[in-house]
Amino acid sequence: MPAPHEHDLDVVLECLEQADLTGLRQRLDEMRIQDIAHVLMALEPDPRREVFRLLAPGRRVDVFSYLDPHHQLQLIEQISAAEGRFLLSEMLPDDLTALLEDLPKEQVRRLLRLLPFRSIRRALTLLGYPEDSCGRLMTTAVVSVRPHWTMARALEHLRDQVEVGETVNLVYVTDEDGVLQGVLPLKYFLKADLDSPVEGLMARNLVSIRADEPQEEALRTMRHYDLPALPVVDEAGELLGVITVDDVFDVEQEETTEDFHRMGSVGTMSLSLRDARPGLLYRKRIFWLLVLVAVNILGGMVISAYEAAIEAVVVLVFFLPLIIAGGGNAGAQSATLMVRSLATGEVQPKDWLRLWGKELGVAAALGGTMALTVAALGFWRGGGEIALVVSLAMLLVVLVGSMVGMILPFVLSRLRLDPATSSAPLVTSIADVAGIFIYFGLATAVLGLGG
Repeated sequence: MPAPHEHDLDVVLECLEQADLTGLRQRLDEMRIQDIAHVLMALEPDPRREVFRLLAPGRRVDVFSYLDPHHQLQLIEQISAAEGRFLLSEMLPDDLTALLEDLPKEQVRRLLRLLPFRSIRRALTLLGYPEDSCGRLMTTAVVSVRPHWTMARALEHLRDQVEVGETVNLVYVTDEDGVLQGVLPLKYFLKADLDSPVEGLMARNLVSIRADEPQEEALRTMRHYDLPALPVVDEAGELLGVITVDDVFDVEQEETTEDFHRMGSVGTMSLSLRDARPGLLYRKRIFWLLVLVAVNILGGMVISAYEAAIEAVVVLVFFLPLIIAGGGNAGAQSATLMVRSLATGEVQPKDWLRLWGKELGVAAALGGTMALTVAALGFWRGGGEIALVVSLAMLLVVLVGSMVGMILPFVLSRLRLDPATSSAPLVTSIADVAGIFIYFGLATAVLGLGG
């Protein structure tokens, strides 16, 4: 069954082909803003601009915020400066920051010229935080109340500021210096005595996060405590902004995408595969392919060193793909499990020794099972000595491959590098070289061949 926006895309395209602008405008009025954004990103630039201009001005801002930065920039370049100024100035601070942080400096300066001074100041404030920090992710559009106010006064203040705050289900409480004191669920304003003081009803044991903390930590915190929003504070506890659940959804998607790219030996890309140019795809993929070529050259050199053994017992070549594939696949499995566990916070770098012992036991069991499987084939193809060589080799390469796949993510994490860099192709290539060396080393030792 197609997604709702796919059906909407067909309807929009049909209206455009028939030049039915009245029907198209009516259809857009019925659609959700998220679905309109998906449709716009699927259109070519000219029809995208035409459809966008059919939206009511208020909906344009909402739809624009759901476009990815690449399409936002394209649209800004297609419309007038006045229209661009309206869109950018009405965006929430975190959405504006998400657009600006991925752009070259010249394009950032050009867009900032369209903004009023207040919006420029807010944007530059958020861009001043470290990349991938909570400060970049938060919105400063948050309304707070004072602890000594009555609920009636607090409610009146919220009504006056209803267009300012992004979240309305949680109300944060700060003192005169802006230091976070507590939080009030909105439902309290419906059931509590309006003459009651705010400090008597607010929850004080709220969870917050520092602005310089990584965004992944906000994601873990909100997931662990099941929070719809997370207040962001500075060193003194002053409330700076709030991270909402829709923001961390974007972070989770970006982190997962980056991990998949790295584990496939592809550099991270800010564009979708559909929008990326062939040159960009080439640059993102060629580096790791050349690295893997260099690693595999080592494997070829090891094989050439054992040419005499191969010529003496040709049957050894038959088992070579089985042996190196066994180690590479086991290593890739181990690396995938460890990278994902580190990414989700299930394990920490300090857990490496305990997990190493567990993985060693599992790898021994896996390798033993695979060794028994190939031993029978080895006996059939070459007799007892060949069976001994291939079974021992299989056991050892599975152990080595699993250990490489398990340890490498922890080493990279200790070096403050992304564990996902220990991608399946890299681990597999390292395990392949080790497997070739182990296999032919055992063969020369057991069969008494010259290396």
